[in-house]
Amino acid sequence: MCALPEAERRFSRVDAVAMYSGALRDKIHTLKYEGRAGWAMIFGRLLVGWMESHPEAMNGVDYVVGNPTHVGRQPIQHIEAIMDAAYTEDVTRALPLSPPGAHRLVKHAETARSANRTLEEKRAAATAHAAALTWTGDISDIKMATILLVDDVFTSGSQLQHVALRLRATGAADVRGLVLARVPWSG
Repeated sequence: MCALPEAERRFSRVDAVAMYSGALRDKIHTLKYEGRAGWAMIFGRLLVGWMESHPEAMNGVDYVVGNPTHVGRQPIQHIEAIMDAAYTEDVTRALPLSPPGAHRLVKHAETARSANRTLEEKRAAATAHAAALTWTGDISDIKMATILLVDDVFTSGSQLQHVALRLRATGAADVRGLVLARVPWSG
């Protein structure tokens, strides 16, 4: 996905804090599937640390938003928990993060999960996921904005692709990605 021209992939860049392996993979799973919320605080701090130490990547970013999970997701809305923790960790309010409970991008319907699926199933799930998202702020806020879309794991890139496509179609000038971890390249 990242090798495609920007016009085809719809996001301009994706940065990863680390590789998706070992202890980090295990702790992301602990938060995501066991609901151990303490990891959200640590992941929020990691994201803020990355953003603070990469000012060139943050240059021009108007909004930092999480790639949302459905409000009924069990055991936890892990992305929202991470984004709330990131806001708390940004003590100087230097980053364009939304306060807890006021997320700019929300998922209003449950869709199929993409974990452990084929590439085609991931693409179908990503299309449905993006269609279930709503921008909660004034829609004019997104016009010509640069959005940093945060997620936990970058696997195939399908979900980031489809969410970026949706945001760009709504008027965003640029969509960038930041993930806690990316899977190692397979080929």
